[in-house]
Amino acid sequence: MGEALTIEVRQGHDYAIVAAAGEIDISTVTRLRERLFEIAASGHPLVVDFDRVSFIDSVGLAMLVGTANRAAEHGSSLQVACAPPKIRQLLRLTGLDRRIALPRTMDEALQARPRPRAHPPA
Repeated sequence: MGEALTIEVRQGHDYAIVAAAGEIDISTVTRLRERLFEIAASGHPLVVDFDRVSFIDSVGLAMLVGTANRAAEHGSSLQVACAPPKIRQLLRLTGLDRRIALPRTMDEALQARPRPRAHPPA
């Protein structure tokens, strides 16, 4: 059996961060998918921190596509902050980097996220 997956959710003022650590595979993906889909449906920009993810299989990749689709349906976005070279390479080889923004660090992700629109003066 692979390394357990831990999930931590932090809410910012107008965004959510989900940090995952461990392996994302068929035996661990359900809890992560449920959390990501729930947050993506809220309409808040979503940043997923994969800095401590050691493995992701095709089910995990499909979960990212589903999350990106759900976020887009609700007028939001998904970014995956990811420094580990083997995970970044996999996301590029599968073409997910054309669908999902892949900043290297959480700082880059938070700087690049869309800002809420200012309301016009009354």
